Amino acid sequence: MNLDLNYLRKIFELAVEEDIGSGDITTKAIFKEHKRIRGDLLCKEDGIIAGLEVIELIIDNFLNDIEFYSDYSDGNEIKSGQFIGTFSGDVREILKYERIFLNFLQRMSGVATLTNKFVQRIKGTKAKILDTRKTIPGWRALDKLAVKIGGGYNHRVGLYDMFLIKDNHIFAAGGIKQAIQLCKEFNLKNGYNFKIEVEVKNLLELKEAIESGVDRVMLDNFSIDSIKDAVKLINGKTEIEVSGGINLDSVREIAETGVDYISIGALTHSAKALDISLEIIE
Repeated sequence: MNLDLNYLRKIFELAVEEDIGSGDITTKAIFKEHKRIRGDLLCKEDGIIAGLEVIELIIDNFLNDIEFYSDYSDGNEIKSGQFIGTFSGDVREILKYERIFLNFLQRMSGVATLTNKFVQRIKGTKAKILDTRKTIPGWRALDKLAVKIGGGYNHRVGLYDMFLIKDNHIFAAGGIKQAIQLCKEFNLKNGYNFKIEVEVKNLLELKEAIESGVDRVMLDNFSIDSIKDAVKLINGKTEIEVSGGINLDSVREIAETGVDYISIGALTHSAKALDISLEIIE
């Protein structure tokens, strides 16, 4: 995902509103005049850095009196104890925005780091790690960007760019075949070509989905043996995605069954923030 400046402005302004509000009273009380300082970003654990481009865009487009420099790029590996960037400028500005900058960096780096752990576990297989829509409200573009920085791939961005027929859709429509047909008719009527994916819970539903013609099937909470049976049954007729309770211990075995995609909500709903701090140097 490419970052849109209007989107970034909105999310930055929201961060400013909730954290700074009417002003940083501590900094205002202590520093009455301009004082130039330098502060370095210290990484306190190993990981994948993400969010540097976001910080640079914010400073270049929305702020004055702060400069930022880094020898690193998003996606680089970082080791505990390494300094990853330097802020310089008015002490009042740097301290005011310190937590906002760190929140962006820590969150995005945490998502990128967790994603990369999954990506490394399935190395050598054809499977790709996908994210989901289980993102922090308002942060979806940043969460999904962090997944890409970590080596993963983005599933649909929202409800508007791909059909994903799930159990509630199927129940309300009266069945898998009916739901798929209605989506095809919607594409035809409106001149769209949105891909159609359907979630299935067993091999009988899978057969119905294949016969109805879909672009991708999502095997929801299938056992390893059932995934292997599904791969044989599908035999290249459609793309295969696996989801449901996948973790670092199970992902390799799933990838080795020959599936195309493995979607993991934990990438964005359970990622631990990477420990990064700002140290005033001079």
